[in-house]
Amino acid sequence: MVVRMRVNRSKTGKRRSHHALRAARAVRCECGALRVPHRACANCGRYNGKIVLDVAGTAAREARRTKHREKALRASGHEAKKEEPATK
Repeated sequence: MVVRMRVNRSKTGKRRSHHALRAARAVRCECGALRVPHRACANCGRYNGKIVLDVAGTAAREARRTKHREKALRASGHEAKKEEPATK
């Protein structure tokens, strides 16, 4: 059987020329941390010189939620799962 609609190497290469992966761009924040352009800094919460994210408040809220979750697990008789550091 003969392939009727065969695509030559040139056409295939032209199509695949846009499939390359690009490296993620990064810029330095005012605090010195790397961040993605046009996004607020995850380290300090600043964007365009203004504080737009409450990083300290978010961390405190997460700590309260974790403490409450562990307390509820102990009350129910279960042990809290310890998070192990990720290894490569």
